[in-house]
Amino acid sequence: MPKTTETVLEIDLKALEDNYNYLRSKLYSTTRFLAVVKAFGYGSGAQEVSKKLASLGVDYFAVAYGKEGVSLRDAGINTPVLVLHPLPVSFETLIDRCLEPSIYSIQVLREFERLVSARGLLDYPIHLKLNTGLNRLGFNEGFLEEVGTFLRESKALKVISVFSHLAASEDEEEAIFTHSQLERYISMASLTDSLLGYRPFRHVLNTSGILNYPEAQFDMVRSGIGLYGYGNDVRWDAELKPIATLKTIISQIHDIRPGETVGYNRAYKTVMPRKTATLPVGHADGIGRHYGKGTSFVFVHGVPARIIGNVCMDMIMIDVTEISCEEGDEVIIFGSGHSAEELAASGGTISYELLTGISPRVRRIYKSNTS
Repeated sequence: MPKTTETVLEIDLKALEDNYNYLRSKLYSTTRFLAVVKAFGYGSGAQEVSKKLASLGVDYFAVAYGKEGVSLRDAGINTPVLVLHPLPVSFETLIDRCLEPSIYSIQVLREFERLVSARGLLDYPIHLKLNTGLNRLGFNEGFLEEVGTFLRESKALKVISVFSHLAASEDEEEAIFTHSQLERYISMASLTDSLLGYRPFRHVLNTSGILNYPEAQFDMVRSGIGLYGYGNDVRWDAELKPIATLKTIISQIHDIRPGETVGYNRAYKTVMPRKTATLPVGHADGIGRHYGKGTSFVFVHGVPARIIGNVCMDMIMIDVTEISCEEGDEVIIFGSGHSAEELAASGGTISYELLTGISPRVRRIYKSNTS
């Protein structure tokens, strides 16, 4: 593609396809694949990403909230959509748009069943979330008998799946805990089967689970960050391709004399003559203040350039003293070859936060090949 003339997030849909195929290669042919496209498709654009994945044959999508599922339906996505954290205010919309809620508490179960029953619907698909140790959302084992009794008496709802979420599947030091979660999940899922009188399908693995615990793939797996090119481990990162590249340009170059300062609060002070470049991207675009004051780098013609001073709302300044460059030249913030994981780590955070934090005002550009 031609070099950019503004700040853009370039999305490589061919890399997305390659990541999907790589993750799929780790599974049995009968294992279903759920693609997680919440948070605006991890910043890459949920509609465009989902259309591509639907064309590749994914079996399910997952979003966090109802309005995200509505966005997929508006884009023409007819694949089943699991809403992971449905709120009661959105229940009517979920039913209207054939979205499938994760049911994680007795209160949520009763309220959703009431609304479905009021419409005279039968066997509306729901998914039971089991709490096996993450302690975020989900039923504890002591509630399962009450859940089973309630659902046996209801004709409105049908449990499609019983699932849970691993807390530390990427961490080898937590392998014992992960195995205990899996054992607890199997026990709770089996109890749920007996209480319901039938066996919903099962899923528990996230991206790191797919790569580290493939023996626990059950009937379906869920992948989010892996589809976008990150595997939470250098071993897997080498096999995956980041799909998003954040690019910008040099707006202006300054020659700074010794003793002068750069940016707000005079956060950078020169000792020797320096050359700085100002870029049109800042914390309003998702490049937070924690990347400033020399903690992080961007890349100009492939050469790392340190971010200096405080990150501004709409701009950052970089040191290009040793780099041959001009105003208008392209700068890579992160992307293939310059991992978002590395940039995030330099700011004390993770790739998830960096990717999902890129502002909607940054234009997304989609390409379908790697040429």
